[in-house]
Amino acid sequence: MSANTHAPQTIDPSASLHAESLGLAKSHGRLAGRRIIVVGAGQRKTVDEAPPIGNGRAMSVLFAREGATVACIDAVKDAADATVDQIASEGGKAFADIVDVLDTAAIAPAVQRCTDRLGGLDGLALNVGISQGLPLQRMTVEAWDKDYAVNVRSHMLFAQRALEIMSPGGSIILMSSLASQRAGGRNPAYESSKAAQIALGRAIARAGEPKGIRCNVIAPGFMDTPMGRDASRRRSDRALTVPFGRQGTGWEVAYAALFLISNESSYVNAHTLFLDGGHLGGIQREA
Repeated sequence: MSANTHAPQTIDPSASLHAESLGLAKSHGRLAGRRIIVVGAGQRKTVDEAPPIGNGRAMSVLFAREGATVACIDAVKDAADATVDQIASEGGKAFADIVDVLDTAAIAPAVQRCTDRLGGLDGLALNVGISQGLPLQRMTVEAWDKDYAVNVRSHMLFAQRALEIMSPGGSIILMSSLASQRAGGRNPAYESSKAAQIALGRAIARAGEPKGIRCNVIAPGFMDTPMGRDASRRRSDRALTVPFGRQGTGWEVAYAALFLISNESSYVNAHTLFLDGGHLGGIQREA
């Protein structure tokens, strides 16, 4: 992938790049008083000297900027702490909680622990996900099961407990991917688990309906995040035809999540939002 497909760091309306795209917009208190858990709130380390912000950290920071108190769950303490530190440096309210989502017995207690500390629960954003990048001919049972354990099973368990204790009118978000609709990445465990998340999101929405709890899914396309850059290092032609000549940013995912987790989206439910610049709809830039 050529470097110019990374999201530029300056506002450029001709590339549909605005203050919100870069995390520079003013806050408006859209989540004032809300209590939200973000799972996968840290971000992976990369070889980049100035790595872009990841989806989980961007969501956590933006939710806090908009007035929420955020429980930042991650498997890596340093990553979760860095997100909390960024929020605190801006005057926001957050705390870290460390959970390995492969440990099924740890998930429900973590939701309860965070809810107790938050004083209630109004929103849950499930961002944790992995990709081992194995094509079908190299896939192993262990690799397949691990991808599904992280990408699907953990989401079910988090949502299961959250539905029991979340306040009426709450909101749950799952993070799928454009890969759920395409085989271009030659990554069947990731692609199929991301498709499963979309079906799971509908099931969660159905289960939450009696309490007015909504569940929606965001499916980002080609994103300039730490995970996206790792994918690009494996496949250099990955994002040559992205719309607007750039990949999306973690902040753009965060603003979509902000809408879906807020009361502004009160009648949006069981929906999948493809956040891809129109790529799935055939909008492409000449390579």
